[in-house]
Amino acid sequence: MHLRRHLRTKAWTAVAALAVSLGFAGTAGAAGPAPAAGPGGIVTSAPTSFHPLPGQPTGTKAWHVTYRSTTAKGAPNVVSGTVIVPQDGRKGPRPLVTYAVGTIGLADHCAPSAGFPYGTTVEANLIQQLTLRGWAVAVTDYEGLGTPGDHTYTVGRAAGHAVLDAARAALRLPEAGLAEGSPVGIMGYSQGGQAAGWAAELHASYAPELNLKGTAAGGVPSDLVEVAEYNDGGIGGGLVLMGAIGQDAAFPELRLGSYLNDKGRRHVDFLKKHCVVADAAAGLFKRISDVTVRNPLHEPDWQRVLHSSDLGTRAPDRPVYLYHGTLDELIPYAGAQRLRSAWCTKRAAVQWKPVPLAEHVVGVIAESVPAANWLADRFAGRSAAGNC
Repeated sequence: MHLRRHLRTKAWTAVAALAVSLGFAGTAGAAGPAPAAGPGGIVTSAPTSFHPLPGQPTGTKAWHVTYRSTTAKGAPNVVSGTVIVPQDGRKGPRPLVTYAVGTIGLADHCAPSAGFPYGTTVEANLIQQLTLRGWAVAVTDYEGLGTPGDHTYTVGRAAGHAVLDAARAALRLPEAGLAEGSPVGIMGYSQGGQAAGWAAELHASYAPELNLKGTAAGGVPSDLVEVAEYNDGGIGGGLVLMGAIGQDAAFPELRLGSYLNDKGRRHVDFLKKHCVVADAAAGLFKRISDVTVRNPLHEPDWQRVLHSSDLGTRAPDRPVYLYHGTLDELIPYAGAQRLRSAWCTKRAAVQWKPVPLAEHVVGVIAESVPAANWLADRFAGRSAAGNC
């Protein structure tokens, strides 16, 4: 079944590319093709299941979907994901959360949709907290994770597109039974926080028809150059190289391979085949200089591309709940403070929440309920002035 799905997705990707070359492909807001042909249009769908732990019942129905989205360069692509709907007898519209997971790895078998049927996706327990509230959830696998091509890990614009288009796909999936104008929330932490932040910033220009009520984003890597330097030689060394692989996947003109030494090439091969636990262990206390012949971070083209994923250059048009552990060992707390200031300066409604004495993992656990409560208030129509 996985092979058939893979082949169907690959075929649809080729069809989309052919349509673009002939001038028939649509873009968001453009006249011409039916909405299903543009971003958020469903390519394939099939029943699947959602289990936070192996065999754990959840009272939900779930569908694996592949849907149309947009790369960081503006080209059409196809992304996979999962739509999860509680089977609670609820009548009428229900809220939809488009959920962006944190770092899980670069191999296709790491994708959230690959783990949900077996109860092995790490954040599934946090997602279940949302379905228990009666909310539907759309979970993107991100570009190149579960579909052909390499995962564009840490490429902010591509991730933001994938998150918004997952919501569009969920609303268009007939079996899910969601209303077109359903209230939508965005939620994500770490890599998912970056994706959620980008989705919040892109909503007005990319998916304005979504009835977005707010975004909860935590542990946000808002400046990738800063994050890379912060982790160089530390416990996040493997994540730095993963980020370089993701950027190179989106921008092959960066030519990552030309910077790698033999050790670096072996590490890249390993990282592309494994998930985050093995990836992080493989990179413990590794410096960029250990795996390169010269540091790409010092090159103008790498600096330019990495900074193109910076957050804070535009204001989200809906309220944001932004939180960060004060002792985060992977994503600098100072970067989150600057993001808060940047959004506040642009008059966004930001509810800022430092999490005292929390490192990276504690941050997501400690704030999972408060962040969901904040979204519940937005779904209930309560105002959110923020604390800028």
